[in-house]
Amino acid sequence: MTDFVLVAGAWLGAWAWDEVAAGLRAAGHGAHPLTLSGLAEKRGLPAGQQTHVQDVVDEVERLGLRDVVLVGHSYSGVPVVQAAERIGDRLRRVVFVDANVPADGESFLSGWPSDHVRRAIAEHDGFLPPLGADGYAGQGLTDEQIARIVDGSTPHPGATLTEPAVLKQSPAGLPATYVKCLLDGEEPPPAVAELLRGEQWELVRLDTGHWPMFSRPRELARILHEAAVGR
Repeated sequence: MTDFVLVAGAWLGAWAWDEVAAGLRAAGHGAHPLTLSGLAEKRGLPAGQQTHVQDVVDEVERLGLRDVVLVGHSYSGVPVVQAAERIGDRLRRVVFVDANVPADGESFLSGWPSDHVRRAIAEHDGFLPPLGADGYAGQGLTDEQIARIVDGSTPHPGATLTEPAVLKQSPAGLPATYVKCLLDGEEPPPAVAELLRGEQWELVRLDTGHWPMFSRPRELARILHEAAVGR
C-alpha cells in the first residue's frame, strides 16, 4: 500500500480530492487530502509559502507515513517540491498535476506575466480572490462541476504566491511524474520540459482541463496508482 498526500491548488481545500481519494482507497492505497493553512476550513490562519511547505511535512509526520507519494496540483507544486526534499527517505514519488515546479529562489509568479495577479493581491488585502465561473470555461468541466468549485473556493493567501522557494537541490533529482492536462496547453512549461529530459521524470498527458480532480477523477486516480506501482 502506498500513502498519497493530495494537495490542491489555489483557492481549494482537501474537499477537492473527494472522488480521487475514493478511487485510490478502492485500489488499496491510503489517501490523505490536505487543506493548506489559510484556505477552506483553515481560512483565517496566517500563511506564507513556508507555512504551506510545513503543512505538508507536518501531515506526513503526524500520520507517521512512509512510502509516500506527494501530489501537488497547480500552485501546490511549489510547496510540495520543497516538502519532498525535506521528508527524505519517506518519499516514494512526487506527482505534479498541471503544476508549477519552482527552482530555488523563484516564486509561483516567477517566469510569467503576473503583474495583474500582484495588483489583485494588493487590492484585496493580501489575498488573491477566487475565479468566477467564467474562469473555468473551456476546461472540460460541467456547469455543476464549475458551480461546485466556485462555491467551495476561498481567497488565497497572496504571500504564498510571491515568496521564493527554498531548495537545496534541483527538482531534477526527485522521482517524479508530471501530468499535463491538454486543454490547458498541450506542452509543459519550458522549465518542466527541461526536467523531463532527466532520467527521474516521466510525462503523462491527460485529455482534460486544469482541474482533473473534478473533470476526470477516475482517470486521475488511475494515473496516480500507476505512478506509485509502475506501469
